[in-house]
Amino acid sequence: MDSNSVWAQSAQQFQQIFGDGWARALQSLQPTQGAAGAAGPAPDIKFSAEKLQELQQQYMEEAGKLWLQGLQGAPAQPADKRFAGEGWSSNPLATFSAATYLLNARTLMGLADAVETDPKTRSRIRFAVEQWIAAMAPSNFLALNAEAQKKAIETQGESIAKGVANLLHDLRQGHVSMTDESLFEVGRNVATTEGAVVFENELFQLIEYKPLTAKVYERPFMLIPPCINKFYILDLQPENSLVRYAVEQGMHTFVVSWRNPDDSLSHKTWDDYVQDGAIEAIRVVQQITGAPQINALGFCVGGTILSNALAVLAARGEDPVASATFLTTLIDFTDTGILDVFITEAFVQFRELQMGKGGLMKGQDLASTFSFLRPNDLVWNYVVGNYLKGETPPPFDLLYWNSDSTNLPGPFYAWYLRNMYLENNVVKPGKLTVCGEKIDLGRVKLPVYIYGSREDHIVPITAAYASTQVLPGKKRFVMGASGHIAGVINPPAKGKRSHWIRADGKLPKTLDAWLDGATEYPGSWWTDWSDWLKGQAGKQVAAPKAYGKGSQFKAIEPAPGRYVKQKA
Repeated sequence: MDSNSVWAQSAQQFQQIFGDGWARALQSLQPTQGAAGAAGPAPDIKFSAEKLQELQQQYMEEAGKLWLQGLQGAPAQPADKRFAGEGWSSNPLATFSAATYLLNARTLMGLADAVETDPKTRSRIRFAVEQWIAAMAPSNFLALNAEAQKKAIETQGESIAKGVANLLHDLRQGHVSMTDESLFEVGRNVATTEGAVVFENELFQLIEYKPLTAKVYERPFMLIPPCINKFYILDLQPENSLVRYAVEQGMHTFVVSWRNPDDSLSHKTWDDYVQDGAIEAIRVVQQITGAPQINALGFCVGGTILSNALAVLAARGEDPVASATFLTTLIDFTDTGILDVFITEAFVQFRELQMGKGGLMKGQDLASTFSFLRPNDLVWNYVVGNYLKGETPPPFDLLYWNSDSTNLPGPFYAWYLRNMYLENNVVKPGKLTVCGEKIDLGRVKLPVYIYGSREDHIVPITAAYASTQVLPGKKRFVMGASGHIAGVINPPAKGKRSHWIRADGKLPKTLDAWLDGATEYPGSWWTDWSDWLKGQAGKQVAAPKAYGKGSQFKAIEPAPGRYVKQKA
């Protein structure tokens, strides 16, 4: 069977289980695939004879030790959470199969690392091998999973019956359940901070939150979340809500709630989201509050949109934003981490042909792709628990949000792929025309607060730090522990994790150089950020007693509004 057939067959298998999105993602890694599926030149791939010999010798030594342990009783239980249950340790055959799998997995990864080719091809090979290894774990199969078998015996088959019911339920809903979604409802027990929708257009609703202090800072504060997800990641529960925290700090707070696009928005572009989204929201907040300037925050893709909006406004000679906060945001796309494996000229051309003139990038396809960036934690863990063991995953607000996917307009998505991920045009002065303006980030001279998460696999910490080198204003950079979401949603009251700050404020060219002078502090970065934001917010004034302003901006409906409740 040739390599094209192998890749096509693998994609077909994944499609049957996880839907169209992941199948297309897997096919995009095919080394010889062109823009429309035509074969192109294969990359030059070879192995070092020395490395292969070293791998072979290491494999034989470890396999010999494993075989001897098997003859003597059983190998030691592997230190891997997939094989940590009592069922594995009490079954010598299961322990041996797990240990053998891990040995083979290490060897396959060693082979992937030993490939001599260009760095991008090596990364793509490594990613594909990681996916195959994760899928082939013995824990994923009832015939090999000793823990699932033990539970089936103990429950007299009830766990298997529940597993089948769980599988049928997930097939109907279109995605693997990561939590008990029936326990959550947007507006009832997530996204509950009190407020009202005071403006809406076809792209977004603007939510104004009720002040929790007698006085607020005169300069209002507006958050722009990613349009690739729903805003309530910033307002899950009262105790971990960044929105509520900002309100408690005396900020007159507004949030952009993006609409979940349907076919009526399938023609919308990046320019539409910048002009009719971010810039329009800034204008409305100014009009409602009467403030000449506002403070703005952009999270992830919301931060990228905000950076473009600020550059457009600067090109027009306007400065309605006094300061900006960027949370885990890509502005310089030089280092895009694991997502780089998908970004090639052929893949981008394919997306442009497919939906560049109209159409939707389905939310479930995007969600599947992001889940498979961490397949053991976000895919196979739930396959084993839900289907093989018949378990109902515990309630977890963050995972409920993670499953509440959103679509993207095709033209927006295709333009974003090419101009950001593929060509990194936003950091090239005058290269991009956005909303009719040639943009130059060198003109965005407002003070900024830049936050990056140390273990972020979506926006690598080096990429978050890179923003310090392209924005010319006064900057503060802070690094937090954990990942893309958990690092951001880290309220001070929890006393969890830590963050790093450099007291001298210097921002050298590289993250490593910055870390040499940084100090680790326990707990959340939120307090440092709120102190910084208060310094940008002006004096305190009496809190408004009503939503909106006059007859022009009346309360349309209570927060969180209907846009966020729309399903993909």
